[in-house]
Amino acid sequence: MITMPAGPATARPNVDAQASAPAVVAERLSKVFPSGDGVHEVDLVVPAGSIFGFIGPSGSGKTTTVRLFTGVARPTSGSVKVMGADPARFDPAARSRLGYMPQLSVLYPNLTVDENLRFFSALYGRPARKTRHRREDVLDFVELRGHEQKRISQISGGMQRRLSLAAALVHDPELVFLDEPTAGVDPVLRRRFWDHFTALRDEGRTLFVTTQYVGEASYCDYVGVLADGRLLLVETPDGLRREAFGGDILDVEFTSPPGDALVADLQKVIGAISSQPRSLRGLRLVVEEAAVALPELTAWLNAQDIEIAQAEEYLPPYDDVFVELVERYRSNGEAGEAPSLEVVR
Repeated sequence: MITMPAGPATARPNVDAQASAPAVVAERLSKVFPSGDGVHEVDLVVPAGSIFGFIGPSGSGKTTTVRLFTGVARPTSGSVKVMGADPARFDPAARSRLGYMPQLSVLYPNLTVDENLRFFSALYGRPARKTRHRREDVLDFVELRGHEQKRISQISGGMQRRLSLAAALVHDPELVFLDEPTAGVDPVLRRRFWDHFTALRDEGRTLFVTTQYVGEASYCDYVGVLADGRLLLVETPDGLRREAFGGDILDVEFTSPPGDALVADLQKVIGAISSQPRSLRGLRLVVEEAAVALPELTAWLNAQDIEIAQAEEYLPPYDDVFVELVERYRSNGEAGEAPSLEVVR
């Protein structure tokens, strides 16, 4: 089973997630359709009080996995426990601890904003007369106060997405599943959504967020990379970069072209894993730890009286990280090797 890395790279929630029971535990979980598509043997632990990002291209199995975790779909094989129980057997009280924002809107266009919230609150056994303050709170949270009496057909698409989030939160759930919540929204609203998610995490809630926007990995505590229905690995955002490229990356720009002997000496001094030219005067080095290697590199170059234009750590964009990881998996698959599901620490 995949276990979580030692600690996330982003700010931690107010609760001690490691001391709490996991929010989700999946063991060899599969859902295979007659076509052969689906998800295959997913092993996963989602810590409580964290943002877990599930990243993969369209059609990779993200929504199917969420449907398994929420009890909407039954697995072909394997098992899943959500808050310690089989989600397919949840009673109403257990199900009320979950929030779910589906990829497609389930709002009622002929109802008002407030009427939609009343309806979704009632679905979880919360009568409207007892939830007025909660409805006001979630509307404040998604910045929709003042629009309560507008029909859904009268508000913008972005406002509808925010209302969908409010509908998933109106019954005050502990664990929230958000399936492609930022799909099709503009970058400004996308960032506001992630600000909301972080605030929820800091309140101690657990969020399981699927997305095909690879750059959103940076907002998560942990990230699972999914491709072709298989979970390739789980890591922290920084750990994804290290796994994709074998370590941290340093870029060095010399004032004159470095010779082969200098490159070999430099690589040996800082214990570089690999090196490759970036340009006539530029060199890219993969090292174990940039924070250690960078001062060693500059100190040695100064001692050798070798001038450089600059030396800095390079952080590859997550799009490049994802492409590298998926291409490696597919290359291994073509070679007949099973993809590794071990977390690199």
